Amino acid sequence: MATNEDFPATATISLYDYDEHYEDEMCNKTSVRHFGASVMPVFYSIMVMLSLFGNILVIVMLAKYENLKAITNTLILNLAVSDLLFTAGLPFWAYYHMYGWTFGDPACKIVTFIFYLGFYSSSILLILMTVHRYIAVMKPLAGIVSTTGCYSILVCVVIWAVSVLVASPVLIFTKVQDQNLCEYEDTTWMLCGIYLQNSLFLVSALVFVFCYSQIMCRLLRPSVQRRKNKTIKLIFTLMVVFFVGWAPYNIVIFLKSLYSWPKPAAASEAVAAGCEQSQQLDYAAYVSRLFAFSHCCLNPVFYVFVGVKFKSHLKKMLKGWGVSNSGIRNRQGRLTITSITSGDEFSMTSR
Repeated sequence: MATNEDFPATATISLYDYDEHYEDEMCNKTSVRHFGASVMPVFYSIMVMLSLFGNILVIVMLAKYENLKAITNTLILNLAVSDLLFTAGLPFWAYYHMYGWTFGDPACKIVTFIFYLGFYSSSILLILMTVHRYIAVMKPLAGIVSTTGCYSILVCVVIWAVSVLVASPVLIFTKVQDQNLCEYEDTTWMLCGIYLQNSLFLVSALVFVFCYSQIMCRLLRPSVQRRKNKTIKLIFTLMVVFFVGWAPYNIVIFLKSLYSWPKPAAASEAVAAGCEQSQQLDYAAYVSRLFAFSHCCLNPVFYVFVGVKFKSHLKKMLKGWGVSNSGIRNRQGRLTITSITSGDEFSMTSR
């Protein structure tokens, strides 16, 4: 998710953050550019290392211990792959903040496409995982809970097809322009990209609030006792992290998009005031983006490692790869669904 003055998929990166509507020396943003060039690469580097470690570990555990045909494991596996795709773009953006885009036009299109393919697929997967957890808690015997085989494959195909479709405009409308900027060449597509991100956030927020609130109401019933307090705290943490990460970012990119609409001529005082507001939004965009983009390294923690069975898998891996498999309980006849939203494990016969 980027903005007019962030990343190429939605226009100009912050390194050359100079709004075309305020091309005046009063609106010089040298300090903003220096801030981005010094801070963002450091944080992106940390995100890359944490994301690679967490998501690759998830993939290894799934391949080693889990049934990859189960819909739950399929979604988790695809989320890890999606986050890795998103992560693959961060080193390029870190370099971009410091030196501009020097890799050429084809690389601009491909890297931006892969980056946004990871972002959109991750967002769609989190929505589906939330809905699936909701069904697993509210209607644990529903057929979708234990879906396996071709249905899981079909879900994956649909997710990635939609993600490719949504991200594909960057292959056509991004290019390297003046000052080594990898950006949308058309303001209309840039605005479409921003408002698409805003819309996706609103949909995700509605799904999160509805599903998690319903689950919490279910857990607050006197008849539900298993790990109730722990689970409620976990759900509350999930919602706080989601809104703290994505709400400020989406508000900022929406406000920044307003500067891209045509404006009538204004007096110098109004231009100076607009420049100051634009600069404040630039700083806000840097900070909010750090919270939002950290999802690639936080997803493994909140959506996988808090589960009981994944903790067990992690303990097994920490004991060493040479441990005999004879002590591991055979689970081929059962499908275990660890629900982060319920805090419980639902086991169902998959035969």
